[in-house]
Parts: sequence; C-alpha cells; structure tokens
Amino acid sequence: MKTQHDPKESLSLYDNYKINFKAKDTDKKFYFIFSDRDLLLIDNQIPLLKDLNEIDINEKDLKNCIYFGEFYLKDAYAVELSEGFDIEGFKEENEDINLKFINLYEVYDINEETYYLGGRAIQIIDWENNHQYCGRCGAKTVTSDVEMAKVCPECGFTSFTRICPAIITTIIKEDEEDLDENGNPTKKILMARHSYHEYPRYALIAGFLEAGESVEEAVEREVMEEVGIEVEDVQYFGSQTWPFPNSLMIGCICKYKSGEIKVDENEITKAKWFKKEEIELPPSNISIFSRLLKNFKENY
Repeated sequence: MKTQHDPKESLSLYDNYKINFKAKDTDKKFYFIFSDRDLLLIDNQIPLLKDLNEIDINEKDLKNCIYFGEFYLKDAYAVELSEGFDIEGFKEENEDINLKFINLYEVYDINEETYYLGGRAIQIIDWENNHQYCGRCGAKTVTSDVEMAKVCPECGFTSFTRICPAIITTIIKEDEEDLDENGNPTKKILMARHSYHEYPRYALIAGFLEAGESVEEAVEREVMEEVGIEVEDVQYFGSQTWPFPNSLMIGCICKYKSGEIKVDENEITKAKWFKKEEIELPPSNISIFSRLLKNFKENY
C-alpha cells in the first residue's frame, strides 16, 4: 500500500508509560478513575496518591481496580467506581480539592497524554468486564500475570484485549465539469451524513474491517456499500486509537474511479462532493477525521 504522511506531531503512548504486569508498590500511584465512563481529574491532572483513601474512596466503592503498567515510573491503575457510588457526596467530602469528572473525549483538549492513557485504561476496564467467563466453555477466567490476557483454567482458552480496526477515508475527485480560475478540474472530496449522528453533519466514509479483507478492500467495499461509487489508489495516511469504545481508526486517502452517488439510505442519508473552501475544520484536533480534512485543504 502506498502511504501519505500524517503530519500530526503528537506524543507517543510510550513516552512516559511502560507496560508491566506486576506492580512495584511505588510510594505513590496514578489512578485513572472512571464513573460512568467519565474520568476524574484533580487540577486537570490524573490523581497521584498514596492510596485511594486520600480522596475518600474505599474498597466498597470499587467495581474494578486493575494495575496496567508504569506511568512516570509510578504504578498506574485503571479504576471503575461502583454503580451506586455517590458522586455528589464525594464532591462535597472533597470540596477543598479542584476535582471534576469529565468525558474522555473532552480530556484531549486538556492534556493529550492523559487522553491516550485514559483511553487505554477504559478499554482495559471494558475488557475486564466483558471477559469474566470463558467464551468457549463458560468457566470463570483468571487474569494472566505475564501478559494482558484472560486464561480459562478449565479448557486453556486465552483471550486478549479486543481492538476493532476500522477505516476512515477521504475520496478525492477531479471534477471536469467544475473548472478553477486556471481552467483545471476542481478537486473535491466526498462527505456524507450518517443516520446514527444525533445532529446533522457531514463526515467521511468509515466502517469496520471484515474478517479476511485488507485495508484497501475494506475502503473499496465501504465506499461502494454506502455511496455506490468505485474508488482506486488507496493510500495509508495514519492511524489513531479511538476508545469509544475500542476502535483503531486507520486513515486512508483514495481517488474516485467511477459511478454516481447512490446512498444506502440505511447508514447514510445524504452524500455530496465538497470543495476545500466549503469544508469547515472541527474545533478539536482529537480525531484523524480532522487531520484528513486539514490535509486535503492544505495539500490539494
């Protein structure tokens, strides 16, 4: 597959984080604490504490507390509070502390590193909740102490954290019927309205990979299924973890080949071609969607 470089300069997950499977019992620990998928921040940072009792969280308040590695040389834990946890009472007990629970999506604009580690933490929590029992024989699973895995003590089946790869692509067309001031075909990209969005907006074509297909084949299939056109010259642009709930977004760029837009009327309600001046960039750079749009506006 040909590639185009994603120019985004970002932190690596591993700049200050290391995967480990056995806690070192450091003097203080980082706690990535979630309540209903919202992350607790104190002074806009992940709490660094001797233990959870420092902020009046006790064992009875926990649904999960999972060690998942080292962050800045300190033990890091993914914590899920119980469904009955009294958030308002917790805030009152800690009224002298600047704390808040915030949606993980919004964390990106506060601290990119916190967003990526928080994304790993919530996916580990989801994995823990969804793999309590063996999918093969139904026995209670145990957590491996040498890798991020659940092992069945009865049949030996091993399951790992689940990642769902998905493609998202810009489709570029040179419109021979719409010439620019120099007489050249205008370059446009196709965007669509998805039926599952709560508010109407246009987005790029995206979808999950099917078993047995390549990234290129997934792009070609999704585009044909959703808007009825053929594409070619699929190129890799970049990738991004997307913990909503557990996707790996694979950004691509491809060229229009043939066909007329015909939406599937199931996932897609409307689709059309956009000139670069008609495209408004999202306010946040959190998603690879934003970077794909920016790349088109700046380089085509």
